[in-house]
Amino acid sequence: MTRLGETLRAYQARDPAARSRLEIFLLYPGVHAILFHRVSHWLWRHNLRFLARLNSQLGRHWTGIEIHPGATIGRRLVIDHGMGIVIGETAEIGDDCLLYHGVTLGGTGKDKGKRHPTIGNNVLIACGAKVLGPFKVGDNSRIAAGAVVLSEVPENATAVGVPAHIVRIGEDRMDFAGQVDQISVPDPIQRELQSIREILEKLEHTLEEEKEP
Repeated sequence: MTRLGETLRAYQARDPAARSRLEIFLLYPGVHAILFHRVSHWLWRHNLRFLARLNSQLGRHWTGIEIHPGATIGRRLVIDHGMGIVIGETAEIGDDCLLYHGVTLGGTGKDKGKRHPTIGNNVLIACGAKVLGPFKVGDNSRIAAGAVVLSEVPENATAVGVPAHIVRIGEDRMDFAGQVDQISVPDPIQRELQSIREILEKLEHTLEEEKEP
């Protein structure tokens, strides 16, 4: 009950549409998906694999969120909307994370063992983002909407684009309870192109001056 209570409070803090804990408990598919997963994960750890998969599939049909029973999920995970989320068997999610609809925490092939990402604490993964492979996404990081992340993301950084590029934000911890902006993130490719454009403009200006008599 303690975990359920803190999860409901996390939803209240991060979702401006949430009006009461009762409404969140009864109507939010993200909460239901986590409750299904707690049961499935317990069954999985006790080698009741068929029952674990059966329960997880019931949760998938009920919520539209697919979480493999083997996945490890920390405390106070908030799943906003959630439709189309897929979390693979060896995925690990830390505490105080926020996932939007369409997120995939997947693998890149048929390798055995660890093949899904490890998500640190206080990580935001925006809608439609894909994180694929057995690497870590560092604490306090952010994955922008639609990004495809194929390699490790350091702490306090943002991954943007397809494939994703890393943008350092700094050492300050971001509080996603107060900041859930998915689109106002810097784009390193755009910055580089702008820098090249400025250099070209300077060169053109210099050549024009040399041509003048």
